Amino acid sequence: MSSVISPADPLAGAVDRVNILIVDDEPKNLVVLETVLDDPGYRLIRANSGEQALLALMAHEFAVLVLDVRMPGMTGFELAQMVKERKKTARVPIIFLTAYFNEDQHVLEGYGSGAVDYLHKPVNAAVLRSKVAVFAELHRKGRALEVANRALLAEVAERRRAEARLSDLNDTLDRRVTERTNELQASEAQLRDANSRKDEFLATLAHELRNPLAPVRNAVHLLRLKGEVTGELAWASGLIDRQVHAMSRLIDDLMDVSRINQGKIELRRERVELAAVLRDAIETTRPLIDESGHDLALLLPERKLTVDADPARLAQAFMNLLNNAAKYMDRGGRVEVAVREENDQVAVTVSDAGIGIAADRLEGVFEMFSQVETALSRSRGGLGIGLSLTRRLVEMHGGTVNATSAGLGRGSAFLVRLPLVADLADAPPDPDSGSGPAPDTEPAPAAMAGTLRILVADDNEDAADTLAMLLEVLGHSVELAHDGEAAVAAASAFDPQLVLLDIGMPKLNGYEACRKIRELPGGAAMTLVAITGWGQPEDRRRSREAGFDQHLVKPVDPGTLTGLVAKIAAVGGVRAAA
Repeated sequence: MSSVISPADPLAGAVDRVNILIVDDEPKNLVVLETVLDDPGYRLIRANSGEQALLALMAHEFAVLVLDVRMPGMTGFELAQMVKERKKTARVPIIFLTAYFNEDQHVLEGYGSGAVDYLHKPVNAAVLRSKVAVFAELHRKGRALEVANRALLAEVAERRRAEARLSDLNDTLDRRVTERTNELQASEAQLRDANSRKDEFLATLAHELRNPLAPVRNAVHLLRLKGEVTGELAWASGLIDRQVHAMSRLIDDLMDVSRINQGKIELRRERVELAAVLRDAIETTRPLIDESGHDLALLLPERKLTVDADPARLAQAFMNLLNNAAKYMDRGGRVEVAVREENDQVAVTVSDAGIGIAADRLEGVFEMFSQVETALSRSRGGLGIGLSLTRRLVEMHGGTVNATSAGLGRGSAFLVRLPLVADLADAPPDPDSGSGPAPDTEPAPAAMAGTLRILVADDNEDAADTLAMLLEVLGHSVELAHDGEAAVAAASAFDPQLVLLDIGMPKLNGYEACRKIRELPGGAAMTLVAITGWGQPEDRRRSREAGFDQHLVKPVDPGTLTGLVAKIAAVGGVRAAA
């Protein structure tokens, strides 16, 4: 059996040779031993004294030591004793050869000194060869085992190094994951903070934009109430009113997108005829369509189609589509609204003959702030949020909206699909609605006459002055205040029946002023209305908690305001009527 020899061994190669040390003081005996043990697998090293044997043992590794017992100077027993005491050679097997020490006590002494065998001269050659062969093979196997052990130890060491590297990598990975997680958490916190600041900025922007619009709208309505407005003055007042309305719509769209992003819009669903929703959208958009000289066609099926929807929000979605069609089409175009039933859905197509949409932009038009025209070439206005808002509102109703176009300059069409519900005629009656028609809650024209004491409080003097003039033209007595403390003092002295309070005022804000007015003698009977640029749901909730009866967002539609004042005047200023 062969085994691997260390590469450092100069004999490593074709034959796996082992070293055998033969020791005898008689040269002829050494020759005999060399002859007996002649084998290509052995490398025989001779020594003729114990001292030479020790030198050889220090220089080489031996498979077996064949040792004569009787030698001058150092006997074989003494040499064996020294061999066994030396750690490096203690495990070398020793075969004693002797012609003199045959008694049992000598044999025992030989074994006691560490010998593994004890042979008498003349030696039987076959026996000696056999015994040496056994120890040579054992040595080979031991050496192979040692090599294997070293390889195993090296493998174990390498594995441990690999495990250490893997552990280091895991530690590094864990550290990087922790660092990345912390970075992502910090980034998420920054995004939340930025989003919160964005929402706060949008709300503030809406408030600041609405404030200057309020006196403009009041002034326009005041001009119309002063007398007949004709010619250029009529044209100018109409233009101003339309632009104020357009600006208000942009602000409302901005706030709606922000509220949808925050999940703050809740639909007030009811079963409603789709045709009624579309007519509301058309009525709102009609001034822009007429001003642009467009024709509008509404194509409805014979059967009434009913949807489960928030009528105002769904009308808002169609109004955005109609506004787009009117804006992105040259004067004198045609807008078509076609409705058709498709199984359990209704499909509404709003089409135009306008500037069209490139194929690669059809989906992109629904992205926030997306515009078909570039910023430098755009002449049709808008922030690019109408279609994004439309898609979100339609999806909130369980529907879809998609755009199609034959290409630039060839018009576009927007297809809205919504789920249908049972017809209104098939729906069970509302148990709270009663069996008869709803009573007319609008006061009769004759009942709208009456004079109210009205307190107007707003730190924007233009807004306060124009609103006061508008109310005075309607025949009411008006007192002004320009901060919260002045409003409370005026309410105490003037005893108004109606108080129109701005929210963002100095000294006392509108919420605080409202609470203090309610605490005045007679304050509980006054009708308090917040008129403000703050229009978020949170602002309306705070108004209710502060004690306001209503919350109107600037610029207030003059018809809404005069209708509210007329209702209160019709019942003599009683608060419950508001």
